Amino acid sequence: MKTKNPSDLPIVIIGAGLAGLTVALELAETRQVIIMAKRGLSESATAWAQGGIVGVIDEKDSIDAHVRDTVDAGAGLVVEATAKYIAERSASAIDWLVDQGVPFTTDPTGPKGLHLTREGGHSHRRIAHAADATGKAIHQVLLDKAKAHPNIKLLERWMALDLITNRHLKAKKKSKGEHCYGVYALDIASGKIDTIRAGAVVLATGGVGKVYRYTSNPETATGDGIAMAWRAGCRVGNMEFIQFHPTCLYHPQDRTFLVTEALRGEGAQLKLPDGTRFMMSHDERAELAPRDIVARAIDFEMKRHGLDYVLLDATHLGEAFLKEHFPTIYARCAALGIDIAKEAIPVVPAAHYACGGVVTDLDGKTDLPGLYAVGEATYTGLHGANRLASNSLLECVVIGKSAAVDINKDHFSDMPEVLAWDESRVEDADESVVISHNWDELRLLMWNYVGIVRTNRRLERALHRIELLQSEVQEYYANFRVTRDLLELRNLLSCAELIVRSALMRKESRGLHYSRDYPKSWSVAYPTILTPLNRN
Repeated sequence: MKTKNPSDLPIVIIGAGLAGLTVALELAETRQVIIMAKRGLSESATAWAQGGIVGVIDEKDSIDAHVRDTVDAGAGLVVEATAKYIAERSASAIDWLVDQGVPFTTDPTGPKGLHLTREGGHSHRRIAHAADATGKAIHQVLLDKAKAHPNIKLLERWMALDLITNRHLKAKKKSKGEHCYGVYALDIASGKIDTIRAGAVVLATGGVGKVYRYTSNPETATGDGIAMAWRAGCRVGNMEFIQFHPTCLYHPQDRTFLVTEALRGEGAQLKLPDGTRFMMSHDERAELAPRDIVARAIDFEMKRHGLDYVLLDATHLGEAFLKEHFPTIYARCAALGIDIAKEAIPVVPAAHYACGGVVTDLDGKTDLPGLYAVGEATYTGLHGANRLASNSLLECVVIGKSAAVDINKDHFSDMPEVLAWDESRVEDADESVVISHNWDELRLLMWNYVGIVRTNRRLERALHRIELLQSEVQEYYANFRVTRDLLELRNLLSCAELIVRSALMRKESRGLHYSRDYPKSWSVAYPTILTPLNRN
């Protein structure tokens, strides 16, 4: 049925983390909103963020200083105008979160009554936090607000398959210009696929960490938004820059627990098993160097000495301090038999954050009208070749709020009829083992060939195997009813290809991309922008 008033249609937000919730809460006063989460509503990368969110609120700090730190960490690829835009709005972002009820750690003598910490790459204390579980505190408050709002509908265990674009219209004569009209979505519980028309679609799907064997990311981080936008004809940028968090807990019972950078900000030291500190021989900033430098240093020392891990020693900070400021880390390690007040924590680097993604402007607009993207799924130019710690949550709030303003402008006036999803020629899958096997193979080859240190030969081998896996999965996709596992693998393969192709294009080493074939950096830095062949 044709709808003449698209403004009456809901705004569909794919993803229930900070980015998606920010957009939803800002829109809900004037629009109907649907938030779609492919797993539980609490399972987002936001909830796993420990460190905090940047707020330039101390009179000793400045916007210019934050921008300089962001540019320095980003190794020459940060778009300064973007960094300034977001830094200028950091104080208001903190205010907005406080107004929502986020329980940041307080300090009566601190700016705005908040305790600010410092993390690697920052020249000032400017990180507002809720102990060492900032993301969890933020996410719970905003999620509770969304659940209580009458204009927000939350769909749990629903997964987007693909965006509805001009090629999905019923009319033979296509409408003027490309547009996103909604999304095809899988109700995972029932296996049914619904056609959801929307006034706008917002991709807030997070990153791609699950493409690697070892990651600090939750199960949701399968690059869904990036892959869908790419298939719909949107450009992606800087996909080669995958941030490996230097310190993920090394333990057979917990391979995804991130040990926050704030611990090093408070004085924790990286050591070899014999107790020798090693960061000073890699960078004069030692443990407070940007993440790419620290991760490469750990990788170097592990390979040099044949180690499975290195140690992060915080014992000198004292039990009382650790329990007060890092209760989550203290409790998690204690449950695994590690008393961090008495013994060092075994840590390894792990895939943590994608600094690239769907190309957007500062309003979250993509190349496809009607489609927005916010958060880790995007490339705004803020993170450059390496993300500065705690800029990610800030970007979610700032761009999320500006995206909501732009969505309310109503960019199109007519909703044409769209085709329903057709699965009349497929059957139930009987070879699900193929999916799990291909998933394991992809994650292992990405870890071995497209990790912290790269070579052209490794990248070319990875690309060859990825293309073979894509052929297998596409055949499976065409012949069997879709499942979440199949859709996630399909999206991960798309993202893996984008990462590898971007890495092959960069004939230098910069930030998070280090190539043995091209160890030096160019004198001038350029972003890596990929454009789909099917782009209209």
